[in-house]
Amino acid sequence: MLPTFPMSRQCPYHPPSGYDALRQDGPLAKVRLYDGRTAWAVTGYAETRQLLVDPRLSSDRSRPDFPVLVPRMAAAKLVALVGMDPPEHDVQRRMLIPSFTVKRVNSLRPAIRRTVVERIEALLASGRREADLVPEFALPVPSTVICELLGVPYTDHEFFEEQTRRMLLATSTAEEAAAASGALVRYFDELIEAQLDEPREGLVGELIAERFRPGELGREELASIAMFLLVAGHETTANMIALSVLTLLEHPEQLDRLRADEKGAGDAVEELLRFLSVADELQRVAASDIEIAGHVIREGDAVYLPNAAANRTPEVFPDPDVLDLGRSARGHLAFGYGIHQCIGQNLARAELEIALYELAVRLPGLRLAEPVEQLGTKPGGSVQGILRLPVVW
Repeated sequence: MLPTFPMSRQCPYHPPSGYDALRQDGPLAKVRLYDGRTAWAVTGYAETRQLLVDPRLSSDRSRPDFPVLVPRMAAAKLVALVGMDPPEHDVQRRMLIPSFTVKRVNSLRPAIRRTVVERIEALLASGRREADLVPEFALPVPSTVICELLGVPYTDHEFFEEQTRRMLLATSTAEEAAAASGALVRYFDELIEAQLDEPREGLVGELIAERFRPGELGREELASIAMFLLVAGHETTANMIALSVLTLLEHPEQLDRLRADEKGAGDAVEELLRFLSVADELQRVAASDIEIAGHVIREGDAVYLPNAAANRTPEVFPDPDVLDLGRSARGHLAFGYGIHQCIGQNLARAELEIALYELAVRLPGLRLAEPVEQLGTKPGGSVQGILRLPVVW
């Protein structure tokens, strides 16, 4: 009997235990999805990299044979960039990449730091000695940053955060995901409408002026791109911030290491990205037969590439289950690999470096208020993370 996929984590900062069993069957193993369909799960690091650059694996979510992990995935219309193949994918990526270069992100670092510090100072000024860092820190930091980048009013954050949650939570129904997706598309269509005559500052306004008005980008496509950037720009980073804080609190010697070396924050973040791999379960469908590692992936086969498994490959990362902020983890696959590698990775790195370092320095007495087992781990089939992060200081 084939193991079911996706698999859920028993500990929020370790991959599902079932990944070890899959790895014992070699770098590729067969699994069964919720609807009875079989799929390949790729656990090997080298094989994952090889397949992520293979043009015979399609990311086109409009294909009728494209696999889904849970019913709501087919209804959540996140097709911009991640759900496209070349040449459409390449056109959109070239259009957006100037806004996410290292140089551009470095220019945003003072604003990111200001946002982070304001959130921490608000916690300190509250007079309390406890908080849930998910709604009070991990979520508002990336939400504020992506709103400023896109030119979206932060006053609308409760609306789009709730719609994102309904769209991406693995337990949401297809109907709930479709309704949330539709609400976000309508939101951005109205935002675009309001800027047609006078585009505002921000990426949405730039795309209206430079791409929509000349006819290079349709209105529906622009709304889809904006929705994708908003959702991806806050959801994944928010989960990563919260889970990183939890992991560091559970590994106090590593937290002390981060606190003592601001220059080492970049390497620390790379190791946390490898160790946590919150954006797990990359999915593809084979557009033609592929021979790899003694197997043949047939045309139409579903393929899943759980990077949490690849990032724990011992031949690549010695003692992979050990968190070591001093290791060189820059070859990790937490942002994917190849043409679909996360376009916002530079922004995510900057937010993580600043948020984690400032929190460690400004709240040196930070500690968990409840056992890890009580925090609630998000199920497989969604961005990995925790539901709550109650702390005291």
